Parts: sequence; structure tokens; C-alpha cells
Amino acid sequence: MARGRLRIYLGAAPGVGKTYAMLAEAHRRLDRGTDVVVGFVEHHNRRLTAELIDGLESVPRRELIHRGAVFTEMDVDAILARKPAVALVDELAHTNIPGCRNTKRWQDVEELLSAGIDVVSTVNIQHLESLGDVVEGITGVRQRETVPDAVVRRADQIELVDMSPQALRRRLAHGNVYAPEKIDAACANYFRLGNLTALRELALLWTADRVDEYLQRYREEQGIESTWQARERIVVGLTGGPEGATLIRRAARIAARGSGGEVLAVHISRSDGLAGSGSPQALIEQRALVESLGGSFHTVLGDDPAAALLDFARGVNATQIVLGSSRRRAWQYIYGPGVSATVTRDSGDIDVHIVTHEHAAKGRGRIPIRRVTDLGRTRTVAGWLIGVAGPPLLAVFLTQVHGLGLSTDMLLFLSLTVGAALIGGLFPAIASALVGSTALNYYFTPPVHTFNISEPENILAVGIFTAVGIAVASVVDLAARRTHQAARSQAEAQTLSALAGTVLRGAPSGDSLLTVLLDQVRETFQQDSAALLERAGEHAPWRVAASAGLRPPERPEDGDVDVPVGTELALVLCGRVLPAEDRRLLGAFAAQAAVLLERRRLAGEAAAARREAEGNRIRTALLAAVSHDLRTPLAGIKAAVSSLRTEDVEWDEADEAELLAGIEAGADRLDHLINNLLDMSRLQTGTVTPLIHEIDLDEVVPFALGGVPLEAVKLDVPETLPMIHADAGLLERSLANLIENAVKYSPDGVKVLVKADALHPPGAPGRVELRVVDRGPGVPEAAKERIFAPFQRYGDAPRGAGVGLGLAVARGFVEAMGGTVAAEDTPGGGLTMVVTLPAVDLSDVNFPEQPPLPPNRKAEPE
Repeated sequence: MARGRLRIYLGAAPGVGKTYAMLAEAHRRLDRGTDVVVGFVEHHNRRLTAELIDGLESVPRRELIHRGAVFTEMDVDAILARKPAVALVDELAHTNIPGCRNTKRWQDVEELLSAGIDVVSTVNIQHLESLGDVVEGITGVRQRETVPDAVVRRADQIELVDMSPQALRRRLAHGNVYAPEKIDAACANYFRLGNLTALRELALLWTADRVDEYLQRYREEQGIESTWQARERIVVGLTGGPEGATLIRRAARIAARGSGGEVLAVHISRSDGLAGSGSPQALIEQRALVESLGGSFHTVLGDDPAAALLDFARGVNATQIVLGSSRRRAWQYIYGPGVSATVTRDSGDIDVHIVTHEHAAKGRGRIPIRRVTDLGRTRTVAGWLIGVAGPPLLAVFLTQVHGLGLSTDMLLFLSLTVGAALIGGLFPAIASALVGSTALNYYFTPPVHTFNISEPENILAVGIFTAVGIAVASVVDLAARRTHQAARSQAEAQTLSALAGTVLRGAPSGDSLLTVLLDQVRETFQQDSAALLERAGEHAPWRVAASAGLRPPERPEDGDVDVPVGTELALVLCGRVLPAEDRRLLGAFAAQAAVLLERRRLAGEAAAARREAEGNRIRTALLAAVSHDLRTPLAGIKAAVSSLRTEDVEWDEADEAELLAGIEAGADRLDHLINNLLDMSRLQTGTVTPLIHEIDLDEVVPFALGGVPLEAVKLDVPETLPMIHADAGLLERSLANLIENAVKYSPDGVKVLVKADALHPPGAPGRVELRVVDRGPGVPEAAKERIFAPFQRYGDAPRGAGVGLGLAVARGFVEAMGGTVAAEDTPGGGLTMVVTLPAVDLSDVNFPEQPPLPPNRKAEPE
């Protein structure tokens, strides 16, 4: 069955018209004969939205009862049974009511897509998981309802519903977004002009990244190699020299001139040792600098730095390249024009910036010639020309200069042989020695212009020249081989060092270490994609454990390079076939990938073992609690009931009342213990889902005093406190546990103080802080965290006084509501429990949206 297609309408803020656009799209599809149903769209009694919904078939919602209230959610089973072509599902980041099959609505959407149903949905930019910190920095409020970025990025179509901040504020003022009584507060908080401008820019940039992915995929599918300058992307070429920081900062300034600019620093690690001219420590520092400026660092292995740099720039669709002025001295240009000049000449439609710096033309520390055996076509041809054509030309020149002598002529021919060895390698040098000896014999050994040698010493001289020439060529070539091997090892070590640094620093949000490693492999070897495949047995099918790049291979035979790791793992690359010498380095990558995969499995098993151990500990403690603490109130109840049922004793009213009061007290204690046990069980299993509302703290605190004498507590909770975000039931239970604990340890006649204040720290969201202050014995600093652990009772608390769950439950509930609970010393002696909860800020309220006016309706006059 083919998977359904997902279309998402993305907005920068409530009110831009995502739901209206989704419903309008549904009507267009319906007019074309498509089977469209409404899976879940909330119109909030707004006329314009309701009018668009009226013409569409709606699947009945599922009703759920939670905490005595009736809620409605999308009925996934009903939609699957109806099996329409297209389903409309609003508010993709919504959290479902407990009792639903899935926790989040996006998980419901995944089920519909897997069943072959197309889905049209909506989401705001602030609900994307990776942008939580950014949105919190803009609005001051952390969004609780989020959807993973990967879910949205997998959408087949993403359409940005855009609106200027000024237009959105006018729509808000006209009452088209929120109810009239909320307009002023909304305009002064979430809908401030600066907030809306920043959120709009965030939505535009995120959408631009997604469009860039589509563009890159299209260019690869169509084989388009030319640069399409859709956005500014600046590539910085780094050599590992001291000028790198200057280049990075310059590129960052260029990128900052326009919105959406991106900086990519790239270091070309050459197999012939050019990377050795750079400092590994400098590269580490430059990597940290570019990442701190919001860019990315890449390492590419290439024998031709200029070509590798241009290939990388074209591969990422770069618009500009930033390079530094060469550090070569003037005489060193005899070895070639240099990377900067070559890149400038061959860059085509990519702009190249040559940046001056204080190290320009001051030397690179060593001559950039490498004695290697794999010299490339240019140097090989040059070596053969020197070896074959050089001796005859030198002979012609020397015949015009008389009187140098045979020994001098031999030294000049020997120098030519050494030059051929340096430039072209062993075989051009041998050719130079043989041709040079022949030229010496013909032109300079009597009798001249013949190949005969009349004097024995001349025969010996020519023979020695030939032997020395071949020996020198062999030694130079051997040295070149050793240099090549050392340079290759250095390049490999540097690449592995960079990889280790990336892995040790950890993966970005949303990525695994395996993905980071595979992406590094793909970039290092210039491949299109990389995948780590695994299978359960030798004959079992392969599956992708992790991948990077577009269209990763699913089987070893699908790739261009595969490196097996045992019989059940394989690292597979797609893009180009690698030379044999690269496989050693690739094998190290494969081994590290296998280690990371095994570590990931062990981490999962360790987490499961920790959960099981914690469960066993709680079960053991629970058995201990049942065997003693729960039996204590039961024993009291049984004794009182047995006394009342005794027929040979006449109880007066006072005695009966006392016995009944004991039964009631025992039942209350038993109920309290059981409730704490059940609450702790819910916390441990992660099934506590708070229903967050705007509530007044002064309305909740009095209900938390039901389990303690009223005269034992002093309240100082002003009615002027701002409202808070909390679940009234969970907050009441938490405060009740904290207050009961404080009363239990407070001296007789000393009241427990319950005091609340509003806090407004600069640059941070407001919050309300409630303190429960007692004058008891207090708790040492080392035990302040331990008292919040389940089944912990501090000090000489008597058995039967509880199972040690009150504080653990209180902290668990408060943290589930986004707050904190901490213990502090009371000045003068005692313990203070500090509860901090977020205050209401309208920017954190997910009000339903008002759709835009339809095209055939006129807006209200401004």
C-alpha cells in the first residue's frame, strides 16, 4: 500500500489564517471530485470557519472522560474505517487527552499516512521542537506542545501562510482572532510588533531551509552542476594557517549583510601531505570559531585542493568563496599559480573573495612541493619531457659553450637527472640518465659525434655517470615513497582526529552520533550518501541502522563502496569508487561506526535495566509499606470495629463517638497512603498528564488544608497575585502533601506559614513562588535532595507515620506542571519548601485562531 501524502500549512503566529487556508484547499479538492473529510477542525463557534466546515463531511469525534469532564478527540479508527482520500487534521502539535491510543496528534497523522490516506494539517512555527529555545528567547515562554522537526520536514508539501505583523495586529484589533476582552492583553504581550516580526523571520528562514532541500534534490536528480544563486551560501577555504580566523570572520560579515546567509568552512586534507602545512590545533580552534558564529565545518579529502574546493562549493550550491592571500614568497610561485589563482580562474559563476591578512607573502614554513609517486598527469608529463628532451637540449647548449670540461658537463647532466627525479619520479629520471649518458658520449667524449669511446677512463666516467644517475633517481623515488606514506598517514590521522572531535562534542539536537559519523564519512570521501547496514544473521535481510545523505543504499550491492564489519554489519557508500589506499581509513570509520552502534544498544539496555531496577526497588519498598505502614491504620480500624461489635460491653455515646472517630481517622490515613502509592505509580510509569489551565493560587491553597487543623497554618496568599498555569487537582495534592509534612514536624503551638509572592526577573518570564515554612528540626544540606526520593523518611519519623511518598509525589506533580520544588533552610531553624510555578503570560496561551476574511467579504473599516 502506498503511503499517503502530507501537506502542512505553516504559520508564524495564531491568526495568520492556516485553518482557513486548509479548509479552502479542502473545498477546491472537493470541487475536483476528491473524497475529503474533516478529521478534526475546531472552529470555536466562529462564523467564517463554521461556514467553510459546513460543506464538508465530518467524521464524528471520540468522547473521553477525564477527571470528571468530557473531552472530544479525533477518532482515528473511524477515519481508518471510512478511508477517505484526504483527511483534514488541524493543530498537528496537539497533545491528546489520556486514554487515546497515541499521546500526540502527529502520531495519529502517521497512522493515517501509513494507511494510504492523504492528510492536510496545520502547525505554528513556535511548536517545532528544535525551535523551542529560540521561541522562548523571543517570547519569554517555553512552548509545551511541540512536534518533532523530522515529522514536518517529511511532509510532501509545506506552504507558508504569511502575513505582516502590522496586518495581523489590525486583524487582532478587529476581533478576528481573540475574544474582545483578551485583545488588549494579547497586543501588549505575545502580539507585540517585535515578537511577531521575529517569529515571522523565523518561519521564513525555516521554510527557506526546507525549500533549499527540495532545490538540492532537484538539481541532483536533473544532473544540474551549475550554481543557482537562490540564497547566499559562503564557502571559506581553510589551510590550517594563522589567517583562518580572519577569513571566517570576514565570511560571517558577508553572510550577515543579507537575511538567511550561511557560512561553510572547508579544509581540504590532501593525501600527498599538503594538509601537513596546517596546524591541527589551529584547525580545532577555527572549527570552534565557525560553529560559534552559526556556521559549519567540513573536511574533504582531495589530491587537488583547488578542484576539491570547487567541487564542494558547487555541491552545496555556494554563491561565494572566501580565500586568503597566499602565504607563499614571490620565488615560490615557480611551482605553480597557487590555489587562490586556480580557484578564481575556474570558479565560473561563483564569486571569489581574496582577503588580505598580516601573514600574506611571509612564507609557509616549507616549500609546497611534495615528492610523491602519484604525481598526477601534469608533473608526470613534465618529468618525461625533462628526462627525454632535457639532455639533448643541454647538450646543444653546452656545445655552444666551450671549455667547461667533461667533469663539469657530467655534473650538469647529473643535475638534470636529479631534477627529472624530483619532478617526474623514478622512470623519467632513469630515462634522463640513459639519454644523458648517450649525449655525453656523442658530444663530449672523444672521438666526438660518434658513439665510440677511445679512452678507457672516459668509458669508466660515462659508466659511473649512468650508475650514479640511476642510483640518485632510485634514492629520490624511495624518499618520495616514504614521504607519500608519511603524508598519507598524517592526513588519515588528522581526519580521524577531526572525526573523534566531532563525535566527542556530541550530536546536534535531533541527530544521533551515528548520523554525525556517517555524515563525516560522506563529506570526507566526497560521497552522495552513506549507510550503516545490519542484519540478524548471515542469511537475514539487511536493514538500515543509520544513514546520511540522499537516497542511502539499503543493501551492500546498491553502493559503490562497501566495507564489511564482521558478517552482520556493513558500511556502504554511494557516489564514486574509492582507491584501495582509502579503504584502510574507511575501515577505521566502519569500526568506529560499529562501536557507536553497539554503544547505542548498550545504552538502551542499560536504561531498561535501570528502569527495571527502579521498579524492583519500588516494588520491594511497596511490599514493606504494605506489610507495616498500611497494616497500622487497618489494625486500628479493626480494633475499633471489634470493640463496637462486642455484645457484652455497653458503650456510652462518648465512647462510641471516640471509636468511630478512630475508625474515620484510620480510614483517612489509609486513603491518604493509598492515594500516594497510586500517584507514585503514575509518576513512575509516566502516565501523569496535567490539564493546564489559568487558575488563581488563592483559590487552590485553602482546599489543600483539609488534612491539617486550620489553627496549625497561617496563610499569606494575596488575591492580587497573577494567575498561574497549573492543574488545580495536582497542585492541591502537591500542596497538601507539603503542608501536612510541615505540620507533622513543626513544634506544638507554632504555626506553619504558607506565603506566596510574584517574581518578575528581568529578561525572564514571570512566575509565582509559594513557600511552606516550618520551625521544625530542619534537614542537613546533604539530605535536602534525598528527602524527595520515594519511600524515604528522614530522621526519627515513627513507623506508621507514612510510607515516605508525600514529598516525592509533590515534586513529581509540580514538575509535571512545569514548576519546581526545592528545600531551603528556614532562617532561625526549620525547613522551607519552595514551590515555583509559571505565571500567566498571554503569549503562552494557545488561543484558537480566527481565519482570514474570504475574498468576497470586505474588511471592517480601520
